[in-house]
Amino acid sequence: MSFKTLAQDVIWQNGRIATMDQQSDIAYGLLENVDMVTRGNLIVAIVPAGSLNTTDCHVVDLAGRLVTPGLIDCHTHLVFGGNRAAEWEQRMNGVSYETISQQGGGINSTVRATRSLDEEQLFQVSQPRLEALIREGVTTIEMKSGYGLDFVSEQKQLLVAKKLADSYPVSVSSTLLSAHTVPPEYKDKADEYIDLICNEIMPALWQQGLFEAVDVFCESVGFSLEQSHKLFAAAQKLGIPVKGHVEQLSNLGGSELVASFKGLSVDHIEYLDLNGIRALKESGTVAVLLPGAFYFLRETKLPPIELLREHKVPMAVSTDFNPGTSPFASLRMIMNMAAVLFRLTPEEIWAGVTCHAAKALGREDTHGQLKVGYQADFVVWNAIDPVEMIYEQGSQPLYMRVYQGNISHHNV
Repeated sequence: MSFKTLAQDVIWQNGRIATMDQQSDIAYGLLENVDMVTRGNLIVAIVPAGSLNTTDCHVVDLAGRLVTPGLIDCHTHLVFGGNRAAEWEQRMNGVSYETISQQGGGINSTVRATRSLDEEQLFQVSQPRLEALIREGVTTIEMKSGYGLDFVSEQKQLLVAKKLADSYPVSVSSTLLSAHTVPPEYKDKADEYIDLICNEIMPALWQQGLFEAVDVFCESVGFSLEQSHKLFAAAQKLGIPVKGHVEQLSNLGGSELVASFKGLSVDHIEYLDLNGIRALKESGTVAVLLPGAFYFLRETKLPPIELLREHKVPMAVSTDFNPGTSPFASLRMIMNMAAVLFRLTPEEIWAGVTCHAAKALGREDTHGQLKVGYQADFVVWNAIDPVEMIYEQGSQPLYMRVYQGNISHHNV
């Protein structure tokens, strides 16, 4: 045995390790009768059980429990003010979305609420949402701006995301979504607003290091293909990765546009067609499925799951946590929806919240799998098989959550 332990190593013994190794021929990359060794924040060895000298090391006995990579929620709008529960009640009572919008509701109500809060207030209302996801085993999460829609408020959202990352044992990937919708002050002037993003908001906030990628809502009720292209071209000049809310309500060709820029992901994609799928395959772009929004909006147009499988396009699964269309701070519940509504297999779903979600964030070389050299983010479950976390809802099977090699939660 060439691997030698050091005194600071932690040896995790007697676990059933679902590595999610994409090179493995075994379902979930499952390994039994092995020990996993972490050193600091990294996994440094996975070796046959009992083959290491444990004299000077800290040993954790997992007693046959299941170990998986930490969950990755790769598409959220977690930082926002207010909520839209009253609007939802109106809709459930038969009031149309158009009427609600005319009354000042819809996304602009969230924009007003978000703008009205200072940074500390926005941080406080965002904390419980993040805490709920962490308690379920999320160790990496994406957070978008897009409810500020002006420089100061977009900056405020991203600063709150950074403060959350600094305050909790979780990795945060921030995304600039200033092109979420046209703000009220730019009504009927969408081109001018895109210019503002390209020339002022995006360059300044990128220089401040407040986000990792740029997103756009490319849709008939959002921004056109031409406006989205202009945004992506400006991002490309600054070296910023791109992604897109595309093909949710219609097919504008947004997925092909994202793919042409080698984008990280295309998200929603209910109306994605074969040309778009071929473009994603060629570019290596991840298809992010958001069953929570599909469920909450009572949609009937399913994403083209079978074609995505056929062309081997990686599929991620995420909460899309937001106040208007997916108010669900539970990735495990979304995993169940992905099975029931989208007919994904349990193994596809687990890949969707681990290795494929990591790829959607550009972190596939460090996150989402349990392999030597990867970050030591993992969850120990009071379970034997991975399907159990998808199948049963309402329980709390998390036994131990480990972030960067340190135990952050331990439910005894």
